[in-house]
Amino acid sequence: MTDYENAIEINGLTKKYDGFTLDNVTFSVPKGSIMGFIGQNGAGKTTTIKAILNIIDRDGGTVKMLGMDSVENEIEIKENIAVVFDELPMHDVFNIKNVNKIMRDIYRNWDEKVYFGYVERFGLPLKKKIGQFSKGMKMKLQIAVALSHNARLLVMDEATTGLDPVVRSEILDIFLEYLQDENNSILMSSHITSDLEKIADSVTFIDNGKILLTGYKDDILSSHGLLKCTAEQYENAEKSDFVSVRVSDFGVSAMCSDMKNMKRKYPDFIADRTTLEEIMLYYVNRDRGEWF
Repeated sequence: MTDYENAIEINGLTKKYDGFTLDNVTFSVPKGSIMGFIGQNGAGKTTTIKAILNIIDRDGGTVKMLGMDSVENEIEIKENIAVVFDELPMHDVFNIKNVNKIMRDIYRNWDEKVYFGYVERFGLPLKKKIGQFSKGMKMKLQIAVALSHNARLLVMDEATTGLDPVVRSEILDIFLEYLQDENNSILMSSHITSDLEKIADSVTFIDNGKILLTGYKDDILSSHGLLKCTAEQYENAEKSDFVSVRVSDFGVSAMCSDMKNMKRKYPDFIADRTTLEEIMLYYVNRDRGEWF
């Protein structure tokens, strides 16, 4: 495998549907890191992931994974990556042992010792049919499979959605263990921003098919912030300084993307730190300007 700086490099990725366009999507996932891919349902996260995996044809753009072209080197790439979807893509009549037999015929580097180690760690029953598994058990099985063939890249689409907090926390810990090897990388699509705030190194935010923000998580969180003021104070402010503004009976909360300068410009406003969830919410409402 060639040496590479970014586990994934997406440039100008475009896919047109009737009523929705993935519009010139460009971002990179640095090697050895977790990137959180965030956005509300229908924003284009799954379409992007399906396009980079060649599950759907793209209308434009290029994708490199592990330093290789995703079309020209598709077979080699798929030998070295793992994909986890929100639904288990295995038949309900299989059990844990059946899955092992299938996977060792698919992956050249399949390690059944590692696989059964995860099965034991997760407390998954060996003989029970997958159709009888809970949602959490099915997700744990997918992750056991994903981590048992020496994959250098994990791609996950809403993998923790619908899981209880205890199971989510356990899975996030395993992802951090996986990243102890600096050759491993993760692209994790989710709308549960609190999970990504715990573990992601960088974040890409997509809305309505377009990338709005991409960069290191800490940089995005430190540059953004909420300025709180009265309605009267807001009336005298320059509206273009804000991403969008939430108005309530108690006053105004305005999201800004350059908190350092805005604090100087509006010293009488209360400055608060923000979260990825709030940033997403205010950007989604940016076209409305003011919302309630």
